[in-house]
Amino acid sequence: MPSAARKIAPPQIEAPNAQTPPDGLFKASQEAAPEKLMVARPFMPVAAAITPYLGRIDGSGWYSDFGPLLIEMERRLAARFEHPVALATVANGTQALTLALMASRAPQGTLCAVPSWTFVATLHAVVAAGMIPWMVDVDPVTWMMDPAVLQEQIPHAPGPVGAVIPVGAFGVVPDLAAWAKFRDETGLPVIADCAAAFDACVRADVPVMVSLHATKALGVGEGGFIASTDKALVQRIRETTTYGFRGTRVSLFPATNAKLSEYAAAVGMASLDAWPSTRLRYAAVARLLRMALVDAPQVVFQPGWGMSWVTSTCIVRLPEGSAERIEARLNAGGIDTRRWWGHGCHTSPAFANLPRTDLPVTDSLAGSVLGLPYYAQMSLGEVDRLASALIAALKAEGL
Repeated sequence: MPSAARKIAPPQIEAPNAQTPPDGLFKASQEAAPEKLMVARPFMPVAAAITPYLGRIDGSGWYSDFGPLLIEMERRLAARFEHPVALATVANGTQALTLALMASRAPQGTLCAVPSWTFVATLHAVVAAGMIPWMVDVDPVTWMMDPAVLQEQIPHAPGPVGAVIPVGAFGVVPDLAAWAKFRDETGLPVIADCAAAFDACVRADVPVMVSLHATKALGVGEGGFIASTDKALVQRIRETTTYGFRGTRVSLFPATNAKLSEYAAAVGMASLDAWPSTRLRYAAVARLLRMALVDAPQVVFQPGWGMSWVTSTCIVRLPEGSAERIEARLNAGGIDTRRWWGHGCHTSPAFANLPRTDLPVTDSLAGSVLGLPYYAQMSLGEVDRLASALIAALKAEGL
């Protein structure tokens, strides 16, 4: 096994209008490495790219309550889908899930099947909707819930099941067609949590939620959206974001205020303008990292990551049970890492006493999955540093 990462030459591409100076995608590899290599860095549009949209806000005098910029941004987001969808933006992805459950009329007090292998926001959304998270295990290959397996488990659930939230694994989209079939056969509402899957999420066989948080590949700061072929559902979600109003100032049902402002839409419009070049940056860095670790087969990337789809994080699977030891060695060398989903939601005190199935796959993933440094501005020197340190850590552990 080699003791250092394979050296590679940076690709020659035009630098986009973004945070880094327009002098190429990567800094020279001979630059001194930073004292600490961060696990992630947001990649948001610069002020100059947002300013024209702020001027439009000044001109219209419309600052919130579904102004022209927000409506235009929603249309642009909807146009990315392969088939026509209705789409509603929400203040954040967590609220979007909560309001989608409410709008789907999932009975309060019933169970909502969710994976324990997810970010805690998914479960918080369920609780906020008045439902009880029921944590189930995931498939060892996809890292996501299997609709066929869940359908067999539902008759043995510890109570009535009122809805299901399958979660996309770190930018992957669940098998939406299979979940639509599950919905049709069980009659249960299904809302897919595709928070990190902006790039890959272009279908809505079941309603899908995508986050627009600043840490995501395309961000507005705080925000999210729900897209669905069910226009009536999206309309109810829209009404739920604005006090239950339906064309009047009369509240028709209990709701909340979860709208996006025109200012968030200005950032979103600038982010969408830059998306082709932003996507190219993420893909280029991902491919460089794959190349740098080509001689480390113990580091397993998610299928298609950086190739057929991109996202804002790099999640790898290491040899069984080794994540903690590798993490410690990387951290000691000034390289930040992240357990983005911790050890599973069932280990969080907030959810430890909630119902769950046996979770052997989740426990296995928690011991072997690790988030590595990765961001659109990542330099070639940083890629080399990470790969060299990771290969050295594996060698030191005898892996």
